[in-house]
Amino acid sequence: MNTRSVTNIINGQATSDGAGVELLRMIGQPGLMELDPFLLLDAFRSDDPQDYIAGFPAHPHRGFETVTYLQNGRMRHRDNNGNEGVIEPGGIQWMTAGRGIVHSEMPEQEDGLLAGYQLWINLPAAHKMTQPAYQEHDAAQIPVETRSGASIKVIAGSTSQGTAGPVSQPLTEPLYLDVALQPGAQFAETLPPLHNAFIQLIEGELTIVDDERSSTLKRDQLAVLGNGERVIVQAGAQDARFLLVAGKPLNETIARAGPFVMNTEAELRQAFSDYQSGRF
Repeated sequence: MNTRSVTNIINGQATSDGAGVELLRMIGQPGLMELDPFLLLDAFRSDDPQDYIAGFPAHPHRGFETVTYLQNGRMRHRDNNGNEGVIEPGGIQWMTAGRGIVHSEMPEQEDGLLAGYQLWINLPAAHKMTQPAYQEHDAAQIPVETRSGASIKVIAGSTSQGTAGPVSQPLTEPLYLDVALQPGAQFAETLPPLHNAFIQLIEGELTIVDDERSSTLKRDQLAVLGNGERVIVQAGAQDARFLLVAGKPLNETIARAGPFVMNTEAELRQAFSDYQSGRF
């Protein structure tokens, strides 16, 4: 079985978004503009309310999906279709923006740690104008698979041992795992050989092992994985935690500007016009 190697290691780029929330941008920055079908990955983690209290006031999206995985804290979501809810620690919100939605994401706390990730996943051209939809699941609805020295939260897709996550998206066939390893523990997982994949290290140190060489990840680094049928990693001297994410590439032209991701410049202009005219 062909083992995936690391093709690139990305250091997060400090930036801000929304009303000034401090972020580390992993995908969607000069070092890695996109990894088809993944368009953006932001990491947010702070126990300073001044870094996050202003949140993400109302803003639009069209043409892709936003995936918010909250590890600490609480985030209230509202949209212009009347949907509202709170993402709790360990919860996932998988939002298909489709033809257009205007929403806000505001912290439900005035102090304490707020931490998590937001991932943007492209939609194919034939589905960009679909009706908006949500797949929302709290921590209790996310299955946890246990292996020797490893605990795997399965958010989307299925593991090699048959544990299936609650999120399904046949258009990009995503795999989204949150893996915790004990010191020195090794973890191996099969991946669809043509899916693009990455590992985002949350804490600790992680060695990604292949047949020819190994690569070591430090906290807040992202490793882009080459093609292959499996990935093998090993924790260092301390506990390690990471996201393993894979998806089917769409191989389509991407035209993007701010909160809109389409296939042509004309479609982008139409998106801005529709939003400004209140047609979302």
